[in-house]
Amino acid sequence: MQKKTLRWLIQSVSGLLLTGTGLSMCIDAGLNKLSGEPWFWYGTAGLIVFQAGLSLVIDGVRFRK
Repeated sequence: MQKKTLRWLIQSVSGLLLTGTGLSMCIDAGLNKLSGEPWFWYGTAGLIVFQAGLSLVIDGVRFRK
C-alpha cells in the first residue's frame, strides 16, 4: 500500500470516528440540558471533537489516490 493511500485511510477513518463521537457528545449535552444537569463544557467539547473530525475528513481528500 502506498504511503499516501495509507495516510488517507487512517486520516479519513479517524475523522469519521471523531465526527460521530462529537455528534453523540452534543446530543448527550442537549439531553443533559433538558434534565437540568450541567451541559455547557461537555457540549463545547463535543463541538470541538465534531469539528476536528470534519477537518480530518476534508483534509484527507488530498491524500486519496
